[in-house]
Amino acid sequence: MSGNDRRTDDGPTSGVVIKTRPKTKKPSMYKVLMLNDDFTPMEFVVHVLERFFNKSHEEATTIMLHVHQRGVGLCGVYTYEVAETKVTQVMDMARQHQHPLQCTIEKE
Repeated sequence: MSGNDRRTDDGPTSGVVIKTRPKTKKPSMYKVLMLNDDFTPMEFVVHVLERFFNKSHEEATTIMLHVHQRGVGLCGVYTYEVAETKVTQVMDMARQHQHPLQCTIEKE
């Protein structure tokens, strides 16, 4: 008999090997916010919302007016990497067209 066998009074015992699964958690989500300025044309903002956030013309117009009237507006909610990419795309396009449009992210 080997030293690894476990015995009780009733005979050898057997065990079930349980494989533990690592718990996965949902990634944190981030809001992409657009900030108002007095120089970027409204049509440009609508175009940006349609292009980078896949908004319909009506949705983009509603968001643009919200940003214009309240100073900030929600463009969408994404994982960190996607949110960062969208902010970079918006800022690059605004710079290319010489507009001071600003976007930022905020943890949800």
